[in-house]
Amino acid sequence: MADLILYSYFRSSASHRVRIALNLKGLPYEYKAVHLLNNGGEQNRDDYTQLNPLRQVPTLIHKGRAIGQSMAILDYLEWLEPAPALFPKEPYARALVLQACEIINSGIQPLGNLSVVNELEKRAGFDQAKKNEWIQHWIHKGLTAFESMIRPHAGRFCFGDGPTAADCFLVPQVFGAIRFGADLGRVPLLAEIHETCMGLKAFANAAPGAQPDAPQSA
Repeated sequence: MADLILYSYFRSSASHRVRIALNLKGLPYEYKAVHLLNNGGEQNRDDYTQLNPLRQVPTLIHKGRAIGQSMAILDYLEWLEPAPALFPKEPYARALVLQACEIINSGIQPLGNLSVVNELEKRAGFDQAKKNEWIQHWIHKGLTAFESMIRPHAGRFCFGDGPTAADCFLVPQVFGAIRFGADLGRVPLLAEIHETCMGLKAFANAAPGAQPDAPQSA
């Protein structure tokens, strides 16, 4: 059994972030799929709830110990394998990377999360078109803020010429933006950084369509 086990769903942006980080750090892991739609959602099984009480993915298992939430997992991986670093050591630079991550982690992704969108359908009668409009609104708002925030610090990547945690968060969010028809023309710098990232195997191999649980059309 691998020291690291990742419970993941191919299309989960939070899982996607962790896959990128694991790949960048060269850490091998066992992939265990948790399908969020099949059988009422496999995340709701009792055995999985014991690992992740919030019933979300990802969950990382290291030597039998469970860690949930992508930000916590990336922080843990940074201590587990410091190189290459995903967070700068200098306090202000580190805070900026965390700020960028949180724009996505707190300001965009939760508002388009499956559980939130399902509640919009149940409580407000949103059809698919209204759900897409809702998701696009928060993607456009968040990515515009993200681009403005990183612009003074960007190089080939979000912060300089090497990938950081900010890129691990950006790339899955861009995948979501494309999926829901958001206009990336509004954020040309982010589109350019995304293209640079996808030229690296660590990012390409973490993509939703490259995962073992992805359908052929993903």
